[in-house]
Amino acid sequence: MSALTDRAAVARALPFVVFMLLLGLRSLAPADGSWGFDPRWLYGATVIVVGALLLHFRRDYGELARQNLPTARETLLAVAVGVAVFVLWINLDAPWMTLDLGDAPRFVPLDAAGTPIWPLIALRWIGATLLVPVMEELFWRSFLMRWLQRPDFLALPPQAVGLRAIVLATFVFVLAHTLWLAAAIAGLAYAWLYIRTGRLWVAVIAHAVTNGVLGIWVVATGNWAFW
Repeated sequence: MSALTDRAAVARALPFVVFMLLLGLRSLAPADGSWGFDPRWLYGATVIVVGALLLHFRRDYGELARQNLPTARETLLAVAVGVAVFVLWINLDAPWMTLDLGDAPRFVPLDAAGTPIWPLIALRWIGATLLVPVMEELFWRSFLMRWLQRPDFLALPPQAVGLRAIVLATFVFVLAHTLWLAAAIAGLAYAWLYIRTGRLWVAVIAHAVTNGVLGIWVVATGNWAFW
């Protein structure tokens, strides 16, 4: 790969890798606060660090430049797909549809009395809705899916991605989620949007809608396991 491609790969992969490492750190931190802090607030550090990385590499994300914003019709399509994925996500939770990821940390933003901790909830929702979709679509669709098709991925238009690369990238995407069937459908849906429209923003918006509506539903119903 060229130096430009190498930098583009790092710009798309590093924020995701750092996000996963910080998530792993949160799983190691004892929930009783014996390390001197509430590990739930590590999500705030994650948002700040990963957000700073995305900001640092912003000029490397040509697909997210203003001229690549979606049309009104593409935006409506993204919203519709995002809502559809949300509906499927909360209904595809049978035991056989769930992966055992060991002691993956659960995020329950309640105090000892069961009262919601609203700053934690706001932080989680903002991160899941505004940060994660950009970070993940840059990694899963913009980088990994195209790279699996062609190492010089910057030169590959989304429409040229083949079935093998789509399936492989979606398979790895699934491994990072507990609800494997829901994740498979979500990954394929976001990939389809990217390939169909040629705009990463469409996949980002759909992903953001899914996560945003999911967050509102989780808080409204108390189904914290989905967060």
